[in-house]
Amino acid sequence: MTQLNTPYPATAYLTGFLREQGFDVVQRDLAIELLLTLLTPQGLDQMLDIVEEHYADFDDDELPEVIYQFMAEFEKYQQCVAPVIRFLQGKDSSLALRIVSRRFLPEGPAFEGLAGLEEATGDILQWAFGDLGTQDKAKHLATLFIDDLVQVISQGVDVNFEISRYGESLAASNPSFDGLYSALHGEVGFVETTLHRLVCRHLEQEKPDVLGITIPFPGNMLGALQIAKACCEHSPHTKIVLGGGYVNTELRSLKDARIFEFVDFIILDDGEQPLLTLFEHLDGKLAKESLHRTYYLQEGAVLMQQQPHVADIAHKDIGTPVYDGLPLDSYLSLCEMLNPMHRIWSDGRWNKLTMAHGCYWTQCSFCDISLDYIGRYDEAGADIIVARIETLIAETGQTGFHFVDEAAPPKVMFAMARKLIEKGVTITWWGNIRFEKTFTPERCQLLADSGCVAVSGGLEVASDRLLRLMKKGVTVEQVARVTKAFSDAGILVHAYLMYGFPTQTEAETVQSLEYVRQLMMHRCIHSAYWHRFAATIHSPVGQHPEQYSVTLHPPENATFANNDIEFSDAVDADHEMLGRGLKKALYNYMHGLGFEHPAPFWFEKAFKVPAVDAQFIEKALYKKETIRRIVPINLAV
Repeated sequence: MTQLNTPYPATAYLTGFLREQGFDVVQRDLAIELLLTLLTPQGLDQMLDIVEEHYADFDDDELPEVIYQFMAEFEKYQQCVAPVIRFLQGKDSSLALRIVSRRFLPEGPAFEGLAGLEEATGDILQWAFGDLGTQDKAKHLATLFIDDLVQVISQGVDVNFEISRYGESLAASNPSFDGLYSALHGEVGFVETTLHRLVCRHLEQEKPDVLGITIPFPGNMLGALQIAKACCEHSPHTKIVLGGGYVNTELRSLKDARIFEFVDFIILDDGEQPLLTLFEHLDGKLAKESLHRTYYLQEGAVLMQQQPHVADIAHKDIGTPVYDGLPLDSYLSLCEMLNPMHRIWSDGRWNKLTMAHGCYWTQCSFCDISLDYIGRYDEAGADIIVARIETLIAETGQTGFHFVDEAAPPKVMFAMARKLIEKGVTITWWGNIRFEKTFTPERCQLLADSGCVAVSGGLEVASDRLLRLMKKGVTVEQVARVTKAFSDAGILVHAYLMYGFPTQTEAETVQSLEYVRQLMMHRCIHSAYWHRFAATIHSPVGQHPEQYSVTLHPPENATFANNDIEFSDAVDADHEMLGRGLKKALYNYMHGLGFEHPAPFWFEKAFKVPAVDAQFIEKALYKKETIRRIVPINLAV
């Protein structure tokens, strides 16, 4: 399960493209179907039986808190689950009044965070939503209720179950297929049985010749192979194809033949052209040797075929995504965090589009710029993007759009914004960008006028020395001015942050937090997330470690996933400790708290206050404001 509020776009893109080529294609989202089958009164009944059996020999004080709460208030959970699901699907807004009473839902461990925030703010829900934000208050409480039930499944029914990371540890950069293979041949539990039943129902209805499964992230791999396993057993004539982001990054050196017990073909990178070639082969028109970017098994050996002369489909020619077959009225609009920017990822149903294939910058040293999905830049013009927007509005009735580019190209963004305004097309949209200086206040206002409500981009290490080392192409001062331009235009800003980059000292990490504190205090950025740096074999750090003073420790005999790679840094730093402090500080900042504390306050270890001007960001913004005031005076003269 990738998101519960909107379908992942890969199947919609491929469905639209293949239908234009004349193929009979249908799509299904088994993730949302699975969750909505589990979270029913009948599903909870079956879960209770499993939980009671699993914890039969435990005393009450030995039970995990969420399990104890579930068993003690089971009737209430069972009574509430169906109405809450309907409310989160937007089908019963009146229930909000009962939910906000705090007497309707059983409140398990997921609600404890509210108590912690209320110590600092008083009534945290009143602080976040005011008197009239009943629907949003209820949505947040209902989301916490769902979180508790997901933890019940994880701790009492299926240890691998999480909303966005199902069995992730079995797949993420795991050089061996052993863990996944054992799970697939192990005891079949309640979740897998439910998934198997859903798969078989669709196979019986559609009787497909080919089943394609997209695997965007490591947490999708186990579920994908369980689907493939069910298809092998129920419909052995159906050919099974895997693809997607996880495959593209992790399985580029695949050698383990056992995965082909469950699938027939594995495709790398963009699927359009390889699928067309594969279908020609399955029609008997091409030999296997003519397949393109495709793994298969032959006489016990894993083979990969690639045709260098075969060009990919241009981004302007891939067509418009098609959502037919996906249950658009069944997704859950969640409010996971009270921060208004952070919640956008899980709240609302977004049509997904890309302005361009790949990244127009392709220099960041932490990024997989050697891979096709980053390194091959190919844009579609504004006219094409707006036409696709209009087609999707007509099909889905939804006017919300999330542009999922690696970094949306500014010239296409500005042209699209002008075209939307000229044509009077009303949409709400957001996407990923680079915080580059081309985003002037005037251009940010143009984007806002066209419907842009939020952007996300990488500030990463928030250190000018390290930004230069990673070839990010921005400075902290520049990011401050660009993000404030967006913020002043009424556009929410999210920053991706990073710690543990090669040669980053503990003092530099604390200094980065001080910059972030000032940026958030001055409302340049509204939310952010700290990621721990990971070296990958496809990035400049992984390919030229000597330039970054690191020593790589590649796994021996990697026959399955191979992407993240262990390394030793020339600089010694306790990144585990630093990460805890960074995340604690950021959590408070995103709730408007803790700005008065110096950056070292949040860490378990004593640090000096960073030698950063306490008005660094304010001065950077004032410098820009001064320039903007002088220009009109000169023009008037």
